[in-house]
Amino acid sequence: MMKITSKYTLLIFLSIAISLGFEGCKSKKNVARQVAATEYAQKVKKAKRDLQAILNDDGRMSIEEKEKILNKTKALNLNEPEVLMMIREAEDMIAKEKAEAERKRIEKEKEAASKIKLSNNEMLDLYFNQIASASSVELANQKIIDVLQMFASSGIPVLIIISQEGGITDYDKPTTIGKYLNYLKDQKKNINAIENIGYDNNGKIIELELIKK
Repeated sequence: MMKITSKYTLLIFLSIAISLGFEGCKSKKNVARQVAATEYAQKVKKAKRDLQAILNDDGRMSIEEKEKILNKTKALNLNEPEVLMMIREAEDMIAKEKAEAERKRIEKEKEAASKIKLSNNEMLDLYFNQIASASSVELANQKIIDVLQMFASSGIPVLIIISQEGGITDYDKPTTIGKYLNYLKDQKKNINAIENIGYDNNGKIIELELIKK
């Protein structure tokens, strides 16, 4: 009788232990799920906060900073409708800012090129005046050598406008920059103004258009 009772007691303890084991496993799984859910919720919250910072930016963040935050958020692969919508909005915003930045860059380059052109116009006109007013042939020749450094060659064409009327432009007989500089030296007068200058890829003058003052 004692042996039978002992067996039943052992079975009861085993049943209780197994039951507690199952409950423990369930509890651990629940805890793990809760932890995962909490971590996911925190990621979603942070993603929304970061994306909102991009969308609300007033110019303090650079495009590179915004892209870095956006890419980091996208790498989380959060399948949340609101997050996905905010990602699309941020992408559109960054694309527009990039386009605007590129437009400004091109405009800035054009302005810089325009300033260089104006500077060259002034420098060229100064050389012409110096050649025409040189106190000696030697000085005039030196100025000619100096100014020719701005041209691709001494044979670059020089066109001189003598009249413009009704959309029609009349030119004097074509000449070259080499001949024109010697003409200034001989005549000792600079009677033409610079109308237009053409450049090659190296910044050298390949075409010069003048107009009578």
